Amino acid sequence: MDYKNAGVDIEAGYKSVELMKKHIKTTMRPEVLGGIGGFAGAFSLAKIKDMEEPILLSGTDGCGTKVQLAYIMDKHDTIGIDAVAMCVNDIACSGGEPLFFLDYIACGKNYPEKIATIVSGVAEGCNQSGAALVGGETAEHPGLMPEDEYDLAGFAVGVVEKKDLITGESIKPGDTLIGIASSGVHSNGFSLVRKVFEMTKESLDTYYDELGKTLGEALIEPTRIYVKALKSVKDAGVTIKGCSHITGGGFYENIPRMLPDGVRAQVKKDSYEVPAIFKLLAKKGDIDEHMMYNTYNMGVGMCLAIDPADADKTIAAIEAAGDKAFVLGTVVAGEKGVDLC
Repeated sequence: MDYKNAGVDIEAGYKSVELMKKHIKTTMRPEVLGGIGGFAGAFSLAKIKDMEEPILLSGTDGCGTKVQLAYIMDKHDTIGIDAVAMCVNDIACSGGEPLFFLDYIACGKNYPEKIATIVSGVAEGCNQSGAALVGGETAEHPGLMPEDEYDLAGFAVGVVEKKDLITGESIKPGDTLIGIASSGVHSNGFSLVRKVFEMTKESLDTYYDELGKTLGEALIEPTRIYVKALKSVKDAGVTIKGCSHITGGGFYENIPRMLPDGVRAQVKKDSYEVPAIFKLLAKKGDIDEHMMYNTYNMGVGMCLAIDPADADKTIAAIEAAGDKAFVLGTVVAGEKGVDLC
């Protein structure tokens, strides 16, 4: 008896590392020390020590049950973008710059080519956010997970000057809410998605005119990364008073997280076009409006609170970074919360 007979193929692990090295290399920053294969990722703080009051930020998350779509569609090159996005967007929400990222892949069986493809998506997410992929772990779990399945999670570290930290404390009535468009469902609410739609290859390959693509293509669209958009706003000289990453819990849970006591958000539902995938999901699942806005991003991946005088400049900066933005609503006096009107 040996480890391979027990279900863990060490040689496959070595091959996975070799195959993923070319993807990891594309994410390197000057601060990264050493190569792949060490026990820890090393990152120089030489530049950070020159900051006035550096604050380290961290974020960790996974892709939830969205990974099931990747199994069924046998498409593994974008799910890694989701893992990175869910971490770095949270860091960007606080005004930070992502520095480095580590991934964790648990799988029933290590198929080196599949693992390398997953990591190619992680590397793409890191490239989009400017974070270095400094390490990770692939764990083979025979008997615990089916051979063709895996789970993916990540961890990111970023930095921000204390004076640039976005806290929401200065938000006041009359401030403008800016929405930045999402790319679709992102990585939240897939347990409900899987109840509404059959998770079969036939179902996911079904083309919908209103989507302009197959259901699977619409659902697996990776989470939008907003690091460049928020940096563009900052570089334009705009002070972002508050920022909310619209993830699980939708508008009702996430927008209040950026608000101080004594104010609430008024969101105008007709200020933008809700993407077709959400309309189809609500119709097919007979899901009421409150539940939709309490579960999904509904087409808004980020919500910013700014001075109303900065609205045009903010939208221009976001769109210059390649994202779509719009005035989503306003801040009013009242108990902390959200009104849809």
